[in-house]
Amino acid sequence: MSEDRHYDVIVIGTGAGGGTFAHRLAPSGKRVLMLERGGYLPRERANWDSTEVFVRARYRAPEMWLDRNGHEFPPEVNYYVGGNTKFYGAALFRLRPQDFGELRHYSGISPAWPIDYADLEPYYTEAEHLYEVHGRHGEDPTGGPASADYLFPPVAHEPRIQQLSDDLEKQGLHPFHLPIGVRLTQDPQGGAAHGSTCIRCDRVDGFPCLVRGKSDAEVICVDPALLHGGVELLTGAYVTRLETDPSGRSVTAVVTELDDGESVRFSADVVVVACGAVNSAALLLRSATDRHPDGLANGSGVVGRHYMRHNNVALMAVSKEPNPTRFQKTLALHDWYLGSEDFDHPMGGIQMLGKSDAEQVRANAPRWAGRVAPEMPFDELARHAVDFWLCGEDLPLPGNRVTLDGNGRIRLVLDEKHNTEGLKRLRHELQGRLGDLGMHENHLLDHSIYLHKGMPIGATAHQAGTVRFGTDPASSALDVHCRAHEVDNLYVVDTSFFPSIGAVNPSLTAMANALRVGDHVLERLG
Repeated sequence: MSEDRHYDVIVIGTGAGGGTFAHRLAPSGKRVLMLERGGYLPRERANWDSTEVFVRARYRAPEMWLDRNGHEFPPEVNYYVGGNTKFYGAALFRLRPQDFGELRHYSGISPAWPIDYADLEPYYTEAEHLYEVHGRHGEDPTGGPASADYLFPPVAHEPRIQQLSDDLEKQGLHPFHLPIGVRLTQDPQGGAAHGSTCIRCDRVDGFPCLVRGKSDAEVICVDPALLHGGVELLTGAYVTRLETDPSGRSVTAVVTELDDGESVRFSADVVVVACGAVNSAALLLRSATDRHPDGLANGSGVVGRHYMRHNNVALMAVSKEPNPTRFQKTLALHDWYLGSEDFDHPMGGIQMLGKSDAEQVRANAPRWAGRVAPEMPFDELARHAVDFWLCGEDLPLPGNRVTLDGNGRIRLVLDEKHNTEGLKRLRHELQGRLGDLGMHENHLLDHSIYLHKGMPIGATAHQAGTVRFGTDPASSALDVHCRAHEVDNLYVVDTSFFPSIGAVNPSLTAMANALRVGDHVLERLG
């Protein structure tokens, strides 16, 4: 770390937003400091151990948040260089063009964005190329236009998933190759070619990648950014608050607590917050001053409000034939994304999860008591498992919010059952087709190992919306460039800026927007 603690830009957080933003600025010659509260994730055999990762939560942050009743719960957050992308499934979807406009759902309105699909499209393309996304534009009938195709071909289906794709097509549906960020070179049979970084294993979804074969923010953006002169990374650096000048219009100090307990202060011409939607809101709320009594940049009162996290359900179908697939996350289905013939509201999308193994099945066994034939042991059940992820849109309710209690602890209030009708109907569509898809018709089982058991509020992997952007300072915290309306040198580039969340994984949109805002900041800095 340089003794000179003033920088051109300070970036707080190194995940999909912060890491990508820093990568954009790195070649410019500007002095950039990345602050990350965690360290580098240890590379060890436990990275790929289902019991360690899912059951014992070895890598989850050792902290508790509070729910509306003051009860503690463990949030699904990971503090490492690369942020939550170290554990994401690397499903890198664009939002649909319709997601940028107002959409009427069964339970309310998904609001329009202040930019449209065309504004973000060039940056979607850049982000797809940067993160080495494999896919093919044009396969998904709900997808928007693309100015260029992916640089890498789709990850080939293994035989059981190819059969599933064929069976879905026979039903008149439109399955497509899931766009996924993996550093994979395929041989003619679709396997990992000699020299491929990705080995096409069954550990992509929810696991950190031991061989750096997943396109996470550390591998793709942070480490390459550090090769440029002027870019620094400080780990074990928890930002406790942002201080402003007497006018309240400019951040003058980034107050940071180091692992050894020392408190240090940094300053920059531009300060970029990218801590994740919950922690970014918490940081702004902790930074209240006389000029900003309700939290920094919170004159509108929206900071911390409109929290979203998707309405999700992970399901395991039981195939009549064994499913020996290893890399299962290759297929998605959006035929009911915007509704169906008998339901004129958005329902969401279906995609494959990583392949179940016996340890994951065993960990869920109590939930399935009496529902699975006793003659099928856990190992055999896992061998026949076909795993689906159903994703519906969560709506930005002002009462779904992040606040701090009197001791500064994070409190998260969430209506967990709002706007779930579309997701229920999506599940019904899948359930009704199981027999024709080669599955046991009555075996579509909750696969909650991917969520926190008994506490859906803890499933914070897709958190968004707490520092929304917009054109009206009375109803938004950020302008269209993600700069705070009230603080001239403060930007937010994680998923906090989302006014709505759509029904696809939010990471690619965060990455694309970080590139867009990066260009704006570079222009500002000259």
